[in-house]
Amino acid sequence: MAPLASAYQGPPRLTLPGAFTEWTADPAMITLVVVLGLCYLAGVYRVRRNGAEWRNGRTVAFCGLGLGFLVIATMSWVGVYQNILFYARATQTVLLVLLVPLFLAMGKPLTLFTENFPRPGAAIVKGIRSKPARFATFPLITALLLTGVPMTMYFTNWYTATFHSGTARELTFLVLMAVGYLFFWTLLQVDPVPKAYPPGIGLWITAAEVVGDAFFGIAVIADTNILAHAHYLAVGWPYGPTLATNQVLGGGIIWIFGDTVGLPFLAVQFIMMMRADKAEAVEIDAELDAKEAARAARLAARKAEREARAAWRAGEEYPSPQAAGVPAAPADAVATDAVATDTVTADTVTADMAANTAADAVAADDDDDIERPWWENDPRMTNRFGRG
Repeated sequence: MAPLASAYQGPPRLTLPGAFTEWTADPAMITLVVVLGLCYLAGVYRVRRNGAEWRNGRTVAFCGLGLGFLVIATMSWVGVYQNILFYARATQTVLLVLLVPLFLAMGKPLTLFTENFPRPGAAIVKGIRSKPARFATFPLITALLLTGVPMTMYFTNWYTATFHSGTARELTFLVLMAVGYLFFWTLLQVDPVPKAYPPGIGLWITAAEVVGDAFFGIAVIADTNILAHAHYLAVGWPYGPTLATNQVLGGGIIWIFGDTVGLPFLAVQFIMMMRADKAEAVEIDAELDAKEAARAARLAARKAEREARAAWRAGEEYPSPQAAGVPAAPADAVATDAVATDTVTADTVTADMAANTAADAVAADDDDDIERPWWENDPRMTNRFGRG
């Protein structure tokens, strides 16, 4: 190992203290962080100056956590050793694909933009709700992109190109963040989205993403070929672990670290679904109570009408519709007028008795009617997990 150590020209051996002290400068990422941070803070200042509310948590998520993890992913020890240690590049990939875009999306940047620029914001919202945008952001597509793009990078020449070209490296950072942002943006739904999917859809898609991360990590671990073998040999890293062990560590980071991020997000999706269920339960209870009250009032009115008709048939005075508490049908009006004037004819009595019989039958049907369960055809239930 001595000849290799003497030929090695890279950063020193990575230690635990070195993970906090080893930093590098990435001008492109510094520019991106500064521009995004200043634009976001300026937008927040303008919104609050106009009297609107903007929660501090959103600013912390976007500027503190989102941009903060972008700095860590590209300029901390991860950026220092990204071209030297496979597991450093794996750590960087997880940060750029999962953590950075998650917190950027939680900052609600699109909402902030529309608050500051209503007309352009409305045009953007209209565009993202178009049919092409709805198709491109279908949850299954975004989940496949989230796993498929990094896998394509690692198992093609794209991976080695990032070692030799600064432009390829910076563009790769942007692509990884873009696919991650697309995924979290459409599932969190805190900003305007092409289509608001039920929480159950997000739950299933997030579970699929967790499985995809595991598959990706296992594929890296199980690969008997050393990825970018020629590059890592040329680097001549003189310290442990070996290239094979380095790759196994990297695959484990993609698997475990990726799921560590994915599982809390899965819990968030579950909580969102529970909250949506609670809100829908309140809405449905109110609707059912209103229907039950209307049905009870209708049955009470029918009962009052039957009792009034029975009293009239027994020879008592037929009360007016107002006294009975129900509107009178045309036949009722004829019978009422006839009784009031003592000029009831045989035809009138026959017609009224027929009307009585029909009304009694309808009322009996109402009493015995058993409505079908409300949830059989309610789209809030049939579409909960993508059905209907």
